[in-house]
Amino acid sequence: MADPAQTTLFGQIAGGEEAPKPREAHNGLREIASLSMTKISDGLINPKLVLSWLLNALGAPAYFVSALVPIREAGALLPQILLAGWLRTLAHRKWMWAAGAALQGVAALAIALSGLWLQGWAAGLAVCLALAVLALARAACSVSYKEVQGKTIAKTRRGAITGTAGSAASLVVVVFAVLLMTGLLQSEGAVVAAIAVAGVLWLGAALLFSTLREPASEPEDDPGRPEFLSVLRGDAALRRFVLVRGLLVSTSLAPPYIVLLSQESGEGVLGQLGAMLLASSAASFLSSYVWGRLSDRSSRLVLAASGVVGALSMALMLALWAAGIANAVWVGPAVLFLLMIAYHGVRQARSTYLVDMAPEDSRGSYAAVANTLIGSILLLTGLFGGALSVISAAWALAGFAVMAAAGGALALTLREVEAG
Repeated sequence: MADPAQTTLFGQIAGGEEAPKPREAHNGLREIASLSMTKISDGLINPKLVLSWLLNALGAPAYFVSALVPIREAGALLPQILLAGWLRTLAHRKWMWAAGAALQGVAALAIALSGLWLQGWAAGLAVCLALAVLALARAACSVSYKEVQGKTIAKTRRGAITGTAGSAASLVVVVFAVLLMTGLLQSEGAVVAAIAVAGVLWLGAALLFSTLREPASEPEDDPGRPEFLSVLRGDAALRRFVLVRGLLVSTSLAPPYIVLLSQESGEGVLGQLGAMLLASSAASFLSSYVWGRLSDRSSRLVLAASGVVGALSMALMLALWAAGIANAVWVGPAVLFLLMIAYHGVRQARSTYLVDMAPEDSRGSYAAVANTLIGSILLLTGLFGGALSVISAAWALAGFAVMAAAGGALALTLREVEAG
């Protein structure tokens, strides 16, 4: 059990109308620490920026770079259908999370070793395979954590757990970005070392999470399968929303091409990576709350605005590339800042729209259908981007700009769901 000091500390962090019980404090502090470590790892191994930069530095073909985000995003979505059924057969769901975190750690260490030992297409293939394993493991963590938290933390304190972990992780990633920008970390090895640190943190998080005191659940012998196709056939509004969201995945897939067009060999490339990491973190910090509040008024219009901002930012990068100044140290971070503002708008609005649109007793089924289809669309769109990147990264970025603009325009045809 937690000692009185731990109980007091958790109460100060998480608040709530009633003081936490010692068992909840024991679990809560360990969840904060575990999630902080995993979120730091996510920032240090960011496929959109860090892995894209690393593969380009290792001379991997562009089609491997284009595959990073689809592998990471789709790999974390598609397996959730099967994993959710398996989870319900376990008495203690913490073990799925711990196993997922440990497997992510092993995969991250494999990526670090690939960065040290491999070059060219071999490095690209090894990193993509390890990232696929990492994504599958992340799906296991995503499926299991909500259930574990629901059994170990009181309802009024759950947001404080993830919020505290997110803030702590953002601070560490910002420090890493500043070290790259200032030149205190001046070698490619520094990026590989950061990925290795991410792996160690994931392993530490798995070990710590396994010490939670989770109440046992009643295992289900036959968890069953939801009727996904019947949900999709029965709601035209859901089909239209999935199409909009599918087009707007371009805001998630485009950042590696910003990296490719802005990166060059020579002085300052690590500083530029640091600046892009900092720009990405700043965009999240500055825009997420604003987009969230606007989504409460009209998530449909936020989806539309995000598509327009995303398309314009990609068009701006293409214009600067055509003008021959895409390699200027300020271009990549500035354009990425605008693009990530659009990306966070899509993230906030898509979640709000789905919750407000879906019938109250069918939100889980609607979310499962949407996630499954978006995972498939991410893979197909990644192939689309990869095919265009064979011509050049600029062609891929242009294709994503068209998708973002189309998604923004189509969002205007969605029905308003916040009005009533």
